[in-house]
Amino acid sequence: MCGADTRSADRRRLVGRALTSVGTGDGDGGGGGDERDATRLWHVTLSVSGKPAPLSEVRRGLEQLAHDHPFLLTSRYADDHAEIRYWEEARDLHDAAAVALRLWGEHRSSAQLPPWEIVGLEVIDRATYHQRVAEGYGPPPAHPVGVHPY
Repeated sequence: MCGADTRSADRRRLVGRALTSVGTGDGDGGGGGDERDATRLWHVTLSVSGKPAPLSEVRRGLEQLAHDHPFLLTSRYADDHAEIRYWEEARDLHDAAAVALRLWGEHRSSAQLPPWEIVGLEVIDRATYHQRVAEGYGPPPAHPVGVHPY
């Protein structure tokens, strides 16, 4: 199986049902099917924390996670905590949150991530994200993309 196929299979397995394509953002969901089957984009911020680990190991683990899952937008890290931000395609908030809550634990070994616990999760829809940014209340758009120290 190629990398893209593996990622798609992982996502379907994580949410427990197949995802359809994402539309143009005009509310159509893109799948062309039943309204309840349409997917949406969700902005996810996952925060993890734990015992201090060498910065080089934290960075390497986050870079490996980003390589394995190129949907990750940006990661910020320190020796005892990290924040991962990305867009998730899912039918609803519950599906997006389920994928996010599994991300760190399921890739701890493969990406050699620190044994930290999830201490925060925010999942918001695309419209809310853009509204917050426009009003100056939300985080700025993830730029530059990549893995960066705090």
